[in-house]
Amino acid sequence: MPLFELGEDRLTAIEATTFAAAKVKERQDLQRLLRDQIEIIVPDGLVIAEEFSDWDDSRRSIDLLVLDRDANLIVVELKRTDDGGHMELQAIRYAAMVSTMTFSQATEAHAQYLLSRGLEDDARLRILDFLGWSESDDEEFGRDVRIVLASADFSRELTTAVLWLNERDIDIRCVRLAPYQYGDKTVIDVQQVIPLPEAMEYQVRVREKATQERAARHGQSARGELMYRFWSALLKRANTRLDLHQSISPSRGSWIAVTAHGIYYSYVTVYGAGRIEVYIYRPDPAENKAIFDDLFQNRSAIEGAFGRELRWQRLDEKTACRISAEIEG
Repeated sequence: MPLFELGEDRLTAIEATTFAAAKVKERQDLQRLLRDQIEIIVPDGLVIAEEFSDWDDSRRSIDLLVLDRDANLIVVELKRTDDGGHMELQAIRYAAMVSTMTFSQATEAHAQYLLSRGLEDDARLRILDFLGWSESDDEEFGRDVRIVLASADFSRELTTAVLWLNERDIDIRCVRLAPYQYGDKTVIDVQQVIPLPEAMEYQVRVREKATQERAARHGQSARGELMYRFWSALLKRANTRLDLHQSISPSRGSWIAVTAHGIYYSYVTVYGAGRIEVYIYRPDPAENKAIFDDLFQNRSAIEGAFGRELRWQRLDEKTACRISAEIEG
């Protein structure tokens, strides 16, 4: 979308250009200027290092390493190209590399940065003052690493990857730096394009929901494994007492049962309790009620043989009937 100059009689298009055509260099110009005005692409950020490469391969370095007010690190990668190249892959590698950075390591990196800039500030006090801390706290420092990609534009492949990463709770943003030629001046239109600022709150809610759903699925999977182990142990023990359930296998569900002629002999788990039951469920409701009534007439003898009272549920409004005993805990 072009920019226009508003005149008295007409709107005049301001010509789009490229950083190369405008003779704007990546490190000497873009990085140098954004370093001193980082709020243009990272609101409320503090640059703690430039060309950071505290690892063996010094050919690879983070353009700008930034800290936010929540003590999270931000990897800023800059490109002056129209497609962004493979900057998202670089940034992910760098984010992984700095994810274990401690407060003292950040202070050391910041001290080197201040020295390279000819600034005599105390690096530790500068970071503490920015965070509003009185003392360092490694538990709170660097709990997350965010990524900001800034380029003249981004390829479809890059934006697809970034959107996919955002859906998986990786905080990665794309800021477009679109250059225009305005007379003898170069004008830059700065826009965050992923995620769109007006959609960020919605996307946060979507990510939170997705996280909860993944946690729920994980919980279901963990519970399924737990139930399988429980039924395996219970059947092993029960089968030494009687052969009623020897034909069935452990389940990952909340119940197991063997059936004969429409009558289910079941073990059931519910939250906080276990249950054993006879569930009478033939197609004909009247037949189910007749079986139940016949058993109920012998209630005293049955409960005497069982050793405790049972719960008798005729369930008149339903097809089935239930006779059960619960075990708390």
